[in-house]
Amino acid sequence: MIPDGFYYRLGTLATNNSIAMHIKPSLEKNYMPQEPFILGVNYWPRRKAMYWWCDFDPVEVREEFSIIRDIGLEQVRLFLLWEDWQPDPTHVNQQALGHLESVCTIAADLGLRLNVTFFTGHMSGPSWTPPWMLLPDQPKPSRVFQVVSGQKVVDCGYRNPFTDAGVLQAAELLVRSVVSRFKDHPAIAVWNLGNEPDLFARPSDAAGGRAWTRRLTALIRELDAVHPVTCGLHVNSLVEDNGLRIHDVFSEVDLPVMHGYPMYADWAADPLDSDFVPFLCALTTALCGKPTLMEEFGGCTGMPGKPSSIEAWTRYGRPFRQFMASEEELAAYFEQVLPKLVQVGAIGALVWCFADYIPALYQRPPCDEARHERFFGLVRPDGSLKPHAEVIKRFAATRPQVQPAQRRVALDITPEAYYQAPRRHAERLYRAFIGAPAR
Repeated sequence: MIPDGFYYRLGTLATNNSIAMHIKPSLEKNYMPQEPFILGVNYWPRRKAMYWWCDFDPVEVREEFSIIRDIGLEQVRLFLLWEDWQPDPTHVNQQALGHLESVCTIAADLGLRLNVTFFTGHMSGPSWTPPWMLLPDQPKPSRVFQVVSGQKVVDCGYRNPFTDAGVLQAAELLVRSVVSRFKDHPAIAVWNLGNEPDLFARPSDAAGGRAWTRRLTALIRELDAVHPVTCGLHVNSLVEDNGLRIHDVFSEVDLPVMHGYPMYADWAADPLDSDFVPFLCALTTALCGKPTLMEEFGGCTGMPGKPSSIEAWTRYGRPFRQFMASEEELAAYFEQVLPKLVQVGAIGALVWCFADYIPALYQRPPCDEARHERFFGLVRPDGSLKPHAEVIKRFAATRPQVQPAQRRVALDITPEAYYQAPRRHAERLYRAFIGAPAR
């Protein structure tokens, strides 16, 4: 628990008169709707993508963080790519720690706050895996598209970070090294236990998922009693019983978050269904009882001036089709989604992601196979803003506030009953949310 006398509003240490209802459920009754609606972005550099920690350039980071600041965003989510940060299980990369020090300094200089995500892990298709976790004699997990280790594609499995004692000890070392060093830095906003961790590996069951969350959250709180802890769950935890149930995980951490994209969901009304992302936030809140941050949402676009289309190619050895929005239609989608997130009582929204990647990255994971990952940016490869960045800029200028929910999900069953058939319940509740007739 956060000690009495300390309240925290995502990046600002404050006195007792600040309301931080998203930190303690017990404070929800004191909620005052005058907190700023958090706006932010998930960050990989446009020239480096997942390779920036081993090819670090502080000038590049300052340039791109300045663009983020000028759009009107305040929070940057970044990812500690596990193999770069922990090249062996008993050591943390001191050079990477130094790079993070530089990132924190730049962020603080520009008035930005950082959502620091551990154990990455799954990212944009591949599982980015430290060499010491590999199991050369075992096949990769069936749910995993691709394993990348040492910046190369490898054809094997790896140890499960939820259940392997050695990996858990290594994870704790990484947490101790990072949190103890940066807990007092003014740039830190949130500690994050992972990015869609079920896509990298799964706990043995829901009890195991909750125990893993409790163990690492307790460690962070032992080191840092101020900053909130979250875990980057996505829509899979709403439509599957993947061992990371919403009410279990978010009862252990401080801040519920959700990731979702209608273009990936065959039960959304269409690829740019503007009710889908707000519904995911509202359903998460209904299941866990806490206001939710939409930590990832957005969409991939075609070339400037090109209409929306369905593109087809072979991805990871299988035929694949992907909706690519026109830049203008994605901007219209953002114009609808942002106020709807305020309507459901969300505490903020972080866009996926900062930039389209430069063509020099197209032959490297993840851009070689997951081609649509090249085009999710707020900015194009040359750094120019896409139309939806301008939408966010205008929205930020209105200084939106967190509001009591005007639209809610009426959860008519217990969370335990929900997970007996999560996909069916999610679809049923979504139809009720948008006022569609029951099937």
